[in-house]
Amino acid sequence: MDMVTRTIPNFSLSQICRSGQCFRMEEKEDHTMVIIAGDRYLEARQQGEECCFYCEETEFEDFWKEYFDLENDYAVYTERINPNDAYLRQAVGYGSGIRILRQELWEMIVSFLISQQNNIVRIRRCIKNICEHYGDIHVNGRGEVYYGFPKPEVLAELQDDDLKACNLGYRSKYVVRAARSVVSGEIDLETVSRLPYCKAREALLSLYGVGEKVADCICLFALHHLQAFPVDTHIQQAMQAHYRRGFPKRRYQGFQGVIQQYIFYYELYGKMEA
Repeated sequence: MDMVTRTIPNFSLSQICRSGQCFRMEEKEDHTMVIIAGDRYLEARQQGEECCFYCEETEFEDFWKEYFDLENDYAVYTERINPNDAYLRQAVGYGSGIRILRQELWEMIVSFLISQQNNIVRIRRCIKNICEHYGDIHVNGRGEVYYGFPKPEVLAELQDDDLKACNLGYRSKYVVRAARSVVSGEIDLETVSRLPYCKAREALLSLYGVGEKVADCICLFALHHLQAFPVDTHIQQAMQAHYRRGFPKRRYQGFQGVIQQYIFYYELYGKMEA
């Protein structure tokens, strides 16, 4: 199997996997990380800053390097943390290996429609179900079957409640109607992908079932608009506990979303392990 080796600071496959921004990434028993993005499949392993990506060099350069945002120096962000903000310094220290992935827009629309009033374990299960039922079948380098992410054309043919069988519950109609909006041309994903943050957010909010938090998640994790700052219950709790006068977004102008991920990850896991 082809392998690409890189030394990457401020990068942790395990932290990214648990960060709530991707749901088709999982760690196997032998500490191998499996990542499925759209129709692509990757296995990777990491020890310290040494990372091994099991793919051809051309595939790594053409796709995975950008997917993991490896050309961006995240030390630039961590160095700008207010030295007097003890809470944020702790959060950044805890999740310093997180990067904002550059994921496919349609996959993120569906993933974060499913994420509403849901937890990471259940979201993963829902997405696994729809991929196995409606995704294209592929075979990896080991000869094992895996499933691509369902195309909007496939999901648009369903009835509003058909995805309840995949445990989506009331979110089924959100996903089906979003697929119909894409297929009908009501929303053009290519156009949205080229829009600046505010315009992209506005376009996404026109989709049935997409609210402000979901729109910001899509902007951040698909379109790489790093100024997006999704606010869920975890972020709300952190804001109330540590930023009563409001979060200092101006200090972190242009990379608020990176800071949001450090806070989210720390709220989700850091206190539990403290």
